[in-house]
Amino acid sequence: MPVLSGFVGDCSSEQDWPQMGLIAAVALISIILASMLVLRQLTRVKKSRRSSEATLSKEDVPPGYEYEVFLSFRRSDTRNNFTDCLYHRLRLAGVHVFRDNEELRVGKEISGELLKALDKSQIYIPIFSQNYAISSWCLREIAHMVEGTSKSEGKKEILPIFYDVDPDDVKLKTKLYKKAIPKHKKKFGSDALKWWEDALAKVAHLKGWELKGKGHGELIELVVGEVLCKLNARNMDVPECWVENHHQIEDILEMLEVDSNGVRFLGIHGIGGIGKTVLAKVVFNKISSHFEGVCFLNEVRESSKHGLINVQKMLLASFVGPVIADHIKGIGDGMNWIKRVCYTKKVLIVLDDLDKDEQLKKLAGKSNWFGSGSRIIFTTRNLEIFKTQVESSSKEVLNQPK
Repeated sequence: MPVLSGFVGDCSSEQDWPQMGLIAAVALISIILASMLVLRQLTRVKKSRRSSEATLSKEDVPPGYEYEVFLSFRRSDTRNNFTDCLYHRLRLAGVHVFRDNEELRVGKEISGELLKALDKSQIYIPIFSQNYAISSWCLREIAHMVEGTSKSEGKKEILPIFYDVDPDDVKLKTKLYKKAIPKHKKKFGSDALKWWEDALAKVAHLKGWELKGKGHGELIELVVGEVLCKLNARNMDVPECWVENHHQIEDILEMLEVDSNGVRFLGIHGIGGIGKTVLAKVVFNKISSHFEGVCFLNEVRESSKHGLINVQKMLLASFVGPVIADHIKGIGDGMNWIKRVCYTKKVLIVLDDLDKDEQLKKLAGKSNWFGSGSRIIFTTRNLEIFKTQVESSSKEVLNQPK
């Protein structure tokens, strides 16, 4: 039976390396080989019974065409401030976002790229502002969002933001939107207006965010966190054939103590193919929601062949995006950047398949690089990395690996 061994230490002090303790883990992996042939068929959607001027003309959506988040907003109200900041923060978090530009739209029907983005998005975020209901495009987008979510069997969701309006405004209980919508009647007809009003009322009753009492930055972080949670963007893929050893995982979680302060390092050791990476992924998936920032670096040993500086850039890109990460000029500069970005944050970092102690030192060198509560997990075939870390600690080491 394959055996995984590792250590965990609490690094709440300013010492270069944490106190380590030996942990043992046993992983049982069953490998199942299967082959599947997936046939994709494009279907045409039936035309709506509503008036042609208010409906959405449908086209076949190519396979794989997908946005994760669709932002609906009134350009003149929020385009150059709140929406722009939210858009770039979502992109920085690795979310694929569609941001509509209503000024480029022509005609009366939603079609082309806009329709595809609406149909393929998983999360809709309408940003309700003072002049939102003045835009027929915004109203049509809302109606399509409601229709899309109702047919998605729970796969799509609407997360409304009430920017400078109250939910009652969107529910048409005040004059703000109630006066704006009738102005569209001549062009779109009374049936379309009723459709839009019903959609607004439904969305206004959904749980969302109100900007009142919050700064833009605070609200944006709340939205991004919720979106990542909904998308499970932080989860790593685990083979379906993986058989969880709950006692093994519970032991690791107990030693990590994700709700406690200090910085802790945990290492998993074993021969190649034994399941170290899968075990790290399972633990990562279980605890990632407890951290402000997360990073899982796969195959560090292989990536380091192209230069350790490139691995540093990949780590930093998880927290600040590739643009800033590309500014690293050397290994030392990379170490300084990692500390600068992470030392005030509670982060979770997994370094998979280390084969040299230099990799650990240059990517997660000292406990004071990271904010309190941070956890660093690494996997390795090389037991010398454990010994090097243990020997560099000035504290007495208990249960030192043999």
